[in-house]
Amino acid sequence: MPMMMMMKKTLSALFDSLLPPAPGGDAAAAEHGLRLATAVMLVEVMRADAGLQMEERAAVRAALREKFALEEQEAQALAELAESTAETATDLFAFTSRINERFEMGQKIRMVELMWGVAYADGRLSEHERHVMWRIADLLHVPQGAYVNARLRAEAAATSAAASSSSSAGLAEG
Repeated sequence: MPMMMMMKKTLSALFDSLLPPAPGGDAAAAEHGLRLATAVMLVEVMRADAGLQMEERAAVRAALREKFALEEQEAQALAELAESTAETATDLFAFTSRINERFEMGQKIRMVELMWGVAYADGRLSEHERHVMWRIADLLHVPQGAYVNARLRAEAAATSAAASSSSSAGLAEG
């Protein structure tokens, strides 16, 4: 019975976090909802891949740490909540509308760049990942040019990280 009550409490908190904040409501609850919405978008990109890779999970946590100045455990807990939320979500609009309400365009563009970082984390980009990215960027009203530039920056960062990782591995062998 305690497990069932804990599950009910978790689900209740999840549904409460998806509701729009009441006017003049709790700022902490609104911030939590924004963080969850952002995390769900990152997780959606991760889930778009055929197989969930550890590199992508790590990229989601790193993006959450950067975006919200979280500690590793906080980012891990938020990512786990976002995964369970994403699995039951029927659309993306509830999440993107919350982001649109609170983020300025520069913040949304940086978020798109972080999502591209998740997509490139495993060293390859699938057509489904590309489609999910386009859909989310469109729902966030990110202009096409900014979307493409965010992708190019993330791709360059991923290529640079892969090259430095390769050269570090080569130095360790030699």
